[in-house]
Amino acid sequence: MKILGIGSRINHSEFGKGVVTNVTSKHYWVTFIENGLETIGLTDAFEVIEVAEDEVDTVSLFDVESSLVQILKKWSDVTEIVPIGDKWKGGKLILQPEDVNLKPKEIKVEDFFHKITMVRDRLRVMEQKVNSSNLEEQEKIDLQQYITRIYGSLTTFNVLFKIKDQQFVGQKSK
Repeated sequence: MKILGIGSRINHSEFGKGVVTNVTSKHYWVTFIENGLETIGLTDAFEVIEVAEDEVDTVSLFDVESSLVQILKKWSDVTEIVPIGDKWKGGKLILQPEDVNLKPKEIKVEDFFHKITMVRDRLRVMEQKVNSSNLEEQEKIDLQQYITRIYGSLTTFNVLFKIKDQQFVGQKSK
């Protein structure tokens, strides 16, 4: 069995198309366009689209991921890939009314997470628009503080994020 090098492109039946970003003795770390970073076994079944040879030791995971993110941002209307924590995949959120005669509402955790990340992305766009607006400086500061408090209100949902750097951050205590 020949090991694929970093930068090899594959098509996985479950996760779709992706790029090998790291290789260990047992796994490929693959950044998938639709599903973010996943680890798959070296012997898992997948289609090889393009082989990159002898790249295992010469390119860092950070370099490949940075390049991939830049390419996706440049050529796609897809927003940042925000993976959900592994333990939440396939889970469901159940909203149970106090009245036991009323039916509970079930929502897939992935659907709920998608909505939360959409709120975060829209807050970021709003932040950029405030910063580039013609508002007075004090008005910009006031709106920025309000947006920061909104982020703080959403920190409860950080438990769903796989990557800590993608979580909500509210106002830091001084």
